[in-house]
Amino acid sequence: MTTVQACAKQIDWDNEILARGGHPLQLWGWGEVKAAHNWDVDRIFIYDKDQIIGAAQLLIRKLPKPFNALVYIPRGPVAENGDRAEVMDAIADYVKNTHHAVAVTIEPDWRTIPPAHGWHKSSNTILIPRTLILDLTKTEEELLSAMAKKTRQYIRKSGNEAVEIRQVRKREELTACLEIYKETAARAGFGLHEDQYYYDIFAKMRDHGLVTAAFHEGKPVAFLWLVISERTAFELYGGMNDEGQRLRANYTLKWSTIQMAKKWELQRYDFNGLLNDGVSTFKQGFADHEDMLVGTYDRPLSLVYPLWVKGLPLAKKFIQKIKNR
Repeated sequence: MTTVQACAKQIDWDNEILARGGHPLQLWGWGEVKAAHNWDVDRIFIYDKDQIIGAAQLLIRKLPKPFNALVYIPRGPVAENGDRAEVMDAIADYVKNTHHAVAVTIEPDWRTIPPAHGWHKSSNTILIPRTLILDLTKTEEELLSAMAKKTRQYIRKSGNEAVEIRQVRKREELTACLEIYKETAARAGFGLHEDQYYYDIFAKMRDHGLVTAAFHEGKPVAFLWLVISERTAFELYGGMNDEGQRLRANYTLKWSTIQMAKKWELQRYDFNGLLNDGVSTFKQGFADHEDMLVGTYDRPLSLVYPLWVKGLPLAKKFIQKIKNR
């Protein structure tokens, strides 16, 4: 018999997530970022008798009636393989009774998912399941040998340029990186959050955030932004300006950041999604394999769930159109 208990203390929450090898998007700070930008947050432990068997940071978006709310768990829940079905069912019951949501959506950091009552695969993906995850327990020589020959060449070439790789710690340097990100977004045609969203990540993730940049003549020309937990480094954002492209600074920057994660004894470096585009081609040059996570799963909790699913693609298009204005 499982029970669910909310957690109200950051230290208790983060200690449990880190001890269980949880994903950085399940850390307290990520919930705080989302809470500052139109989400509610509920953090719960799932118990079997007096033992914690799982945890989930619930992001709750209020919806008009009759949908009430949607609950989303990015790269969660956190649970060992043998406890996952029980944890998923306990979460669904809790969300239905506490938040009266139309559905709960999970995108766990798992390669397999157990059969669990009422859960089904969803095509409304937020985090791309097809990705590339480096095994940082391998030696640098093993990691380099798995790269494409051209990637190794560009790492050496860009590393020989007058480029300095270091961590971004000051707000003004972050502001310069965001200007690069805006250039990158304009070039690639994707939308951005408001600036405050990124400043909040920088502040609230604290020791679990890492921004590195390639500096040329004292100014950043490329940057890479990750969040990290006990085991996992997860890329959020990255970009480069014209000078960064000329210097191919993104190659030495990414390799230096991987080396940094390895030095910190992290075990996994997740490139956060692969599509069929130029950015993904660049990522794929860093390994000789791909990884596939389980993807997105929904548990319908209301009779109006079919209406929600039918309307969701149109709602997404509308929201994106507003963002891009």
